[in-house]
Amino acid sequence: MDDRVLAHLRAVILAKFRRKEPFALNVEFDRQSGSGYATLWLSPTIDLAFMFEGSRRPALNRAWIEELMQAANGPDGVHLTHEPDGTERADRSGRDVIQIQRG
Repeated sequence: MDDRVLAHLRAVILAKFRRKEPFALNVEFDRQSGSGYATLWLSPTIDLAFMFEGSRRPALNRAWIEELMQAANGPDGVHLTHEPDGTERADRSGRDVIQIQRG
């Protein structure tokens, strides 16, 4: 995932972990990687590292962080959504989904 997405996800994860709150993270894979999805259970007790490609920190979009935090607090957990700016095409469920290639 790109640095901008990771920066926003990092903000959500660190906020949840500071509160000692575990949550689910849902990741969808693109067609090149065989499609499908995975659900990861993230807990403050796990070791986690954030690896960024660039040296600059992206500016954070508060509305996007709040959207991701609400999802993290819900029963389905976080689905990586595109930044809310009205330009991304929604999938059939009505939400934008970021797809990740399996390495």
